[in-house]
Amino acid sequence: MNQVTNTIIMIRPIQFRMNEQTAVNNYFQEDLAIKNQEINSHAQEEFDQFVQKLRLVGVDVIVIEDRKETDTPDSIFPNNWISFHENGDIALYPMFAENRRRERREDVLDLLEDRGYEIQHIVDYTGAEEDGLFLEGTGSIILDRVNRKAYCALSPRADEELFIEFCEDFEYTPVIFTANQSVDGKRMPIYHTNVMMALAETFAVICLESIDDKKERKNVLQHLKEDGKEIVAITEMQMHHFAGNMLQVVGAEEKRYMVMSEAAYKSLTQQQIATIEKHCSILYSSLETIETCGGGSARCMMAEVFLPKK
Repeated sequence: MNQVTNTIIMIRPIQFRMNEQTAVNNYFQEDLAIKNQEINSHAQEEFDQFVQKLRLVGVDVIVIEDRKETDTPDSIFPNNWISFHENGDIALYPMFAENRRRERREDVLDLLEDRGYEIQHIVDYTGAEEDGLFLEGTGSIILDRVNRKAYCALSPRADEELFIEFCEDFEYTPVIFTANQSVDGKRMPIYHTNVMMALAETFAVICLESIDDKKERKNVLQHLKEDGKEIVAITEMQMHHFAGNMLQVVGAEEKRYMVMSEAAYKSLTQQQIATIEKHCSILYSSLETIETCGGGSARCMMAEVFLPKK
């Protein structure tokens, strides 16, 4: 089993903007005082630059154009509707925002098969949408693929029973907790686990401050430590700069990179950077428009492909 891959899918935006349907519980989203068309062209520039940086270090980026007719403002974040697994299985996930459900595309699977990837089974959880239950892919679930553990911060977008069902189907041990952020003086659930936590092969970046329950915090730490992960603890302020939204990938000659946005990188202390660089190189790119309007960052933009080749 591998924790990291060198192949990722990224969806190039066509109608990117602030999604009013997700803004209700994604407190990272903000409005920009520019027109949607302008927002989308800024997002495309950031996207293209980011892809170029990843390709330059040897990451295999499969870029798929979004479709205009579906009007999917958040299609740039494909990791929420699909995940790929080494046994050839794929999971399709139920999404909180109705307009995000249109992001699911069969042609993505066809394209992977055309590239020689093997798809064994599709495990489809999307029926849960009818019951108002959601689990948004590797936004809600942080997978330790090697130690077969799955971490999940419960929220309106991460249902506990659905998460346990996923863990049973894919043979993961569930590690469940609640993560909060301060919004107008109140503690509110963080919408996705992957904005407060990132798991690499030998270390974990995590906003422990967001886990208010001491027992839960201790439990999460215990799991990470028993699996030999060095802990890089970030503050809630750093989390708001998307310092928790990172992904480790493999480039040319098996070299490892921790991928993040420029805002995330700039929020880190010298000591945190040094700790990460003990384990792997850092790659960052400016994603300012995408982060501000989309409320997601580098990790959300990458759906990792772990499927076997035929």
